[in-house]
Amino acid sequence: MAVHGATQSEVIGQGDSFSGSDPEALESSYLQLLHLVERLHRQLLDVIKDELERLGQTDINSVQALLLYNIGDAELTPGELRSRGHYLGSNVSYNLKQLVEKGYIQDERSSTDRRSKRVSLTEAGLQVRDSLSALFSRQLGSVEQVGGVNQRLMDDTNKTLQRLERFWADQVRFRL
Repeated sequence: MAVHGATQSEVIGQGDSFSGSDPEALESSYLQLLHLVERLHRQLLDVIKDELERLGQTDINSVQALLLYNIGDAELTPGELRSRGHYLGSNVSYNLKQLVEKGYIQDERSSTDRRSKRVSLTEAGLQVRDSLSALFSRQLGSVEQVGGVNQRLMDDTNKTLQRLERFWADQVRFRL
């Protein structure tokens, strides 16, 4: 398959060869990966939910906490959050509204475009962000020893997932 003059292997990544692959094994691995990515995201949200409950932070959900974590020290528009691909479009607006009402985010109209809002974390939002940062740091301290996941394995996994992200983006962009 070619994408604007590029072969499939060039689109997916740096000329990797797919010759000699067992089509049934490839299908099985691909479908397993799809299910695993979905489950991992849900599991991450469960881990965050457990941490919020442990801290007594019950007024926000795990999706909202992850949103706060990903905003971090930045000042962003809702569109920028959507374009980063972390959230479904309709959920961003709803969750931002909830977080503003609960005092975790402040939003201000842009000085250059009054139709646009920019959001940033309040002190309460920064505390949630810091709590998640501490959680991820604790996990980092044991992921290799307990989880058996070292840096090389993470780097290889990240490379694979980045290639899949690029592949799926090309599927949409080029309507493949």
